[in-house]
Amino acid sequence: MRTRPLKVALLGCGVVGSEVARIMTTHADDLAARIGAPVELAGVAVRRPSKVREGIDPALVTTDATALVKRGDIDVVVEVIGGIEPARSLITAAFEHGASVVSANKALLAQDGAALHAVAEQQGKDLYYEAAVAGAIPLIRPLRESLAGDKVNRVLGIVNGTTNFILDKMDSTGAGYQEALDEATALGYAEADPTADVEGFDAAAKAAILAGIAFHTRVRLDDVYREGMTEVTASDFASARNMGCTIKLLAICERAEDGGSVTARVHPAMIPLSHPLASVRGAYNAVFVESDASGQLMFYGPGAGGAPTASAVLGDLVAVCRNRLNSTTGPGESAYAALPVSGMGQVVTRYHISLDVADKPGVLAQVATVFAEHGVSIDTVRQQGKDGEASLVVVTHRASDAALTGTVEALRKLDTVRGVASIMRVEGE
Repeated sequence: MRTRPLKVALLGCGVVGSEVARIMTTHADDLAARIGAPVELAGVAVRRPSKVREGIDPALVTTDATALVKRGDIDVVVEVIGGIEPARSLITAAFEHGASVVSANKALLAQDGAALHAVAEQQGKDLYYEAAVAGAIPLIRPLRESLAGDKVNRVLGIVNGTTNFILDKMDSTGAGYQEALDEATALGYAEADPTADVEGFDAAAKAAILAGIAFHTRVRLDDVYREGMTEVTASDFASARNMGCTIKLLAICERAEDGGSVTARVHPAMIPLSHPLASVRGAYNAVFVESDASGQLMFYGPGAGGAPTASAVLGDLVAVCRNRLNSTTGPGESAYAALPVSGMGQVVTRYHISLDVADKPGVLAQVATVFAEHGVSIDTVRQQGKDGEASLVVVTHRASDAALTGTVEALRKLDTVRGVASIMRVEGE
C-alpha cells in the first residue's frame, strides 16, 4: 500500500458534509485498504468557522474555499454545499488545479453538467455524483456502467422523500395536504420553505440527470416538464382508490416508441396498487428502470439524510481515489446519441379528469362528443348528481398530452361544465 495519503478537500460541513468527515475518520483503515492508500481530510471550507464541529480539527477549517481548491496538493474535492454559485466556480477551479471532484449537487449538474464534464475531460480528471440522485441508492453507476451494454427505454421513479412522505400520509390517514406537510416539517422531512420539493424542482433536476445518463443525450433542467403536488386533494385519493390506484409524485424519463426522441417530466400521477412503486412508503425513494435486455429493474432505499447521502459520496470517493492511484479516470459524459428532447405535448399516457357539471339530461353526451372531436377515447365514466349539480369522472385510453389539453380547453367552454376539478395522469400500467 502507498504510504503517502490522498488528500481530500471538503466543501461544506452541514448535515451531509459532517457525515462524510465522520465516516472518513471512523472508517479510515477500511477506506485505506479498499483504496490502496490512506485518505486524509486536508481542509474543510465552511461559512461559519466559529461553529463547533465534533471530530474535525479546527485547524482544518477555513472560510476561503477558493484557496483550498487551488492549493495544488489536493487530490479530490468533495462538494456538498449545493446551489449554482460558488459551487460551479469552485469545481471548475478544482479541475484546473489538479483535483478530481465528487459532488452531490443535483441543481448544478442538471443545469451545467455538460460544461463541467467538458472541463473535467480537458483536465483529465473525474467528476462523480452518485449522491446527486436518490441519496444512498446506487443508481448513477448502474445506469452508466452496469447497463452500458443495454438500451434503457424508461426510468420511472420516486426521487423525493419529502413529497412521498406527504402523499403517503394523505393516502394512509386521509389527511389534507397542509396537515401532512406540517407533520413532515415537524419530523424534519420538509424544509422551512418546502417549495423546491413540493413544486417538483428537486425531482426535475434529478430527472434531467437520469435522462441524460439513461439515453446518452444532454438533458437540461429547462427540458424537464414540471408540475408540483400542492393541488392534490383527498378527493383525488378517493378517486384513485376507486380505480385501485394511489398517487405519487413521479419523475418519468422515456424514449419515444420510435426511438427518435426522449422526454423528461415530473408530476403527480395515479399508479396501480399492483405496481412496485405504489408500495414505497414514507420518505423512501425508488426508481424503476425498463430496458431491452435486462427487462424491469427496481432500485429502492433511503433517498435523503446525512448518513445515507454520505454513503453515496464515500462510494464515489473510493472510486475516484482508486482512479487517481492508477493514473486513470472513470466514465465521463456519454451524450453521443444526441436525441432531441420533445415537449410535453408529445407524451402519450392515460388521464383521469374530474368535472363539475350541471345535473341535467344530455350533459354526458356533450362531454363525450368533445372527447371524440379531439381524438381522445374514453375508457370509463362515473357520474354522481344532487340538487342540480353533478360530478363527472372520465378515465381515458392512451392519448397525447396535446390532445388532452385541447379537450380540456373545449370542455371549459361548455355551458354545462361548471369547472374542471382535477386532471391527473395515470402511469405504470
